[in-house]
Amino acid sequence: QVQFVESGGGLVQPGGSLRLSCAVSGSSFSIYAMGWYRQAPGNQRDLVAWITSGGSTDYADSVKGRFTISRDNAKNAVYLQMNSLKPEDTAVYYCWRLGPWVGSWGQGTQVTVSS
Repeated sequence: QVQFVESGGGLVQPGGSLRLSCAVSGSSFSIYAMGWYRQAPGNQRDLVAWITSGGSTDYADSVKGRFTISRDNAKNAVYLQMNSLKPEDTAVYYCWRLGPWVGSWGQGTQVTVSS
């Protein structure tokens, strides 16, 4: 069974940086594309960054140029480096295995951008 444990969130001032980590249990991590989602209060959960099994990446327009997704297949981990943070980046961030499958979300990690 695949499980996700996100960490690295916190309170940061506008313009600051955070690095989120996600530990993924289960086998065959390296063959799946992975993504980072976020959900602000009252909003839907949106995909903001994704990385293929081969390491290709793409981003939502709202974070392009500021966020960087990466993965370490040896550690079954995916990361999200977030720079130049804005108040509108405030949300709970989740990682997820992309593609058609059934599973449970992790607890997420809260990111709050505020002065």
